[in-house]
Parts: sequence; structure tokens; C-alpha cells
Amino acid sequence: MKIFSKLYTILVFLFLYAPIIVLIIFSFNSSSSTSMLTGFSLQWYKALFKDEATLTALYNTVILAVCSSVIATALGTAAAVGIDKMKKGAVRSGIMAVTNIPMMNPEIVTGISMMLLFVFAGSLVKNSAVLGFGTMLVAHVTFNLPYVILNVLPKLRQTDKNLAEAAQDLGCRPASAFFKVVLPSIMPGVITGMIMAFTLSLDDFIISYFTSGPGFQTLPIAIFSMTKRRVKPDMYALSALIFVSILVLLIIYNVAQQKSEEKTKKKS
Repeated sequence: MKIFSKLYTILVFLFLYAPIIVLIIFSFNSSSSTSMLTGFSLQWYKALFKDEATLTALYNTVILAVCSSVIATALGTAAAVGIDKMKKGAVRSGIMAVTNIPMMNPEIVTGISMMLLFVFAGSLVKNSAVLGFGTMLVAHVTFNLPYVILNVLPKLRQTDKNLAEAAQDLGCRPASAFFKVVLPSIMPGVITGMIMAFTLSLDDFIISYFTSGPGFQTLPIAIFSMTKRRVKPDMYALSALIFVSILVLLIIYNVAQQKSEEKTKKKS
């Protein structure tokens, strides 16, 4: 049975990561063929750094992802603290249900509804060019919030409720007690929520497509516009770089979290 379980695990991971492995291999192809390797070359990586339109779209995507993840993390952590302090009942259940709506709602419904909301708001202030970075930022923060809240809440439930009170008894103000005692204990959940929000914002297409304006284009939208003609091979190089960057980020975080847990166990 152990052999079959290991074989099954290998097949699942192979199915998941085989397309990415193929993409990385063909990013080093010396020709633009997607079916035949003709040799090793870095020409597509060189072409990528000369493509101003793609680099601008990448810059827009990263800025949007960073801003939305930071704002969603701050708001989501505050919301999680408020929900955790509520008594169990209809109000808390209702708030949790409303929190889960952006996750359960189809993205196309969210995208269209937010677009209509922004256009309506723009008509009230007589601004026809309301769609742009601001509207995309609001949209990304909206669908990122539930993921942050659901990552922070379990850590709050694991935290001793008497920690903040003990800190206040020792002279800390409520806000100072939270930042010095409670926040460090829930930091793994906060960081996990922020990373999840960043990655979700980074690759979002549907909601971004409906809430973007002509002056601000993200990378997924730029790649989609290429599919009407032909995806340029330098996109393979860009996708490989993004995958490796996120993989390294997750490895560093997991190693740091493991070391932190080991230090905590030694102290206890």
C-alpha cells in the first residue's frame, strides 16, 4: 500500500507541475517553436527585458499586488480581531457568511457588479474615466479580505485570551498590548494571509479585466490580448521567472516559520 500511495502522490505532483516544467524548458529554447527543442539559448530572457510594454504591465501588476495585499492584510487582521471578540450568535454567523461571499461568488459576477458600481459612482461625480488603478485596487482588496481573515482567525483562537490583559496589568495600553503581545503570536497567520493575497492579486484576470481602464493594464490582461494573435516566447521566460520567484519566497517563509517554531519549543 505504501508503494501505491507514493506512486499516486508522484503522479499527482507530475500532473500539477508537468506544464510548468515544460514551460521553463521551452523558455530556454533557441527557436520560437513550442513543440521542438532546437537548442539552449537565453534570447527570450534578453527579449523580455527589452519589451517595454510587458515590463510596464509587470510593474503595474506588482505594484497593484503589493498595495492590495498590504491594505487587505491590515483591514483583514483588524476585522479578524473584531470577529474573534464577538460572542457566538446570529450576528457573528451573519458576518462570517458575508465574509465568505467574495470567495464563493463567481468571479465574473463580482467583476461585472463592481464595474457597474464604479461606473455608477463615476456618473454621480461626472467622471467618465473612473476605471483605472484606484478601481482595481478597491476590487482586489475586496476579494483578498476573506483570505486574510480566514488565515488570521485560527491563530487568534489559538492565542491565550489572557495575554492582552496580562500586558495591560503590567502597564501597557490596549493598543500597545495588541502590537507587543497579540500581534507577534498571530504573525504567522498574518504573513500567510498577506502572501495568499499577494499571489491571488498577482494572477487575477477576470475581476481585473472588468475593473481596469485604458491607462492601467496588468500582466494577465496583456497576455490575454496576445492570445488573439500569438503569445510571444518571451512570455515563457517571464512566467518561469514569476514561478521561481514565488517558489523561493514560499521556501524562505516556510524555513523561517519552522525555525521560529523550533525556538518557541526550546523556550517553553
